[in-house]
Amino acid sequence: MLELTFSADDLAYTRFAISPLWETVAAVRVLKYPAEHPLHRRWAETVRPRLAAAGTRLEPLSELVAPRLIAASACPPPTSPAPDLDLELAALRLQPHDRFVTDRALLGLPPAPDPQAGLDRLADTVAEFWDVALAPYWPRIRALLDGDILYRARLLASGGAHRLFADLSPGVSWMGDQLNVPRTRPGTVPLDGRGLLLVPSAFAWPKLFSLTEPGWQPLLRYPARGVGTLWEHRERDAPAALAKILGGSRARLLALLDEPAATGDLAFRAGLSAGGTSQHLTALRDAGLVSAHRAGRYVLYARTEIAEALLA
Repeated sequence: MLELTFSADDLAYTRFAISPLWETVAAVRVLKYPAEHPLHRRWAETVRPRLAAAGTRLEPLSELVAPRLIAASACPPPTSPAPDLDLELAALRLQPHDRFVTDRALLGLPPAPDPQAGLDRLADTVAEFWDVALAPYWPRIRALLDGDILYRARLLASGGAHRLFADLSPGVSWMGDQLNVPRTRPGTVPLDGRGLLLVPSAFAWPKLFSLTEPGWQPLLRYPARGVGTLWEHRERDAPAALAKILGGSRARLLALLDEPAATGDLAFRAGLSAGGTSQHLTALRDAGLVSAHRAGRYVLYARTEIAEALLA
């Protein structure tokens, strides 16, 4: 059991953050060890052929992901509540070289001849994997993570730290000034006024990941509430009011984008011509309602957060 001891300052500095970089790294773990992640099977079965079509090679990243350990240098703690991936990748590239070297040694990997080149290659791999496998789904994932943070903020406001941590993850408990966290390597870690960073995650499930090593911001990455519903099929009819504004075809296409899809597939499902579907998708993209993501020979379209809100 890991015991995190809090002072009054630590409670004051306990905060939440979302990390697209962490989700990307944890998603690679789902692909590498599929038997441990049945909850994400639908996502994995969808993205594997897309990664193959795009020729994406994951070795610079996947080698840093082990069954019980993910190299901290592959996903530094976020420095703001909701950074975008570009900001986190810049931080990844600027890490001290000794951290990267130490992580490789802990995982039994050969030394990197040029640590900076290794970090740059790692960042490039993350960006490529993100574009194909995570970016089309990010609005849905982000909504799940935002919902978890809102829920826990209400718990903190109504019942303090005891209520906040009560259902964070199985085995986590708050006693006095101490948070008890299940971990294979037990120990007591004073937070020393740094506070605790809480990072809800879709792809951490079913595990809880902690980082308490010297030189890092202490953090807990935990499964977000409601993650079991993330990949449920939620295709819906377009609201009549939305169809009056956008037109029936465009509203229907938005409703069909429950999962990212290519133009041809959408045209078939919507009963439209490929050319007409392409024109509608271009208009929706120009309006900020869909985003386009290349996966090999195909371009996948996905709803944006604005579109998700409109359909809700």
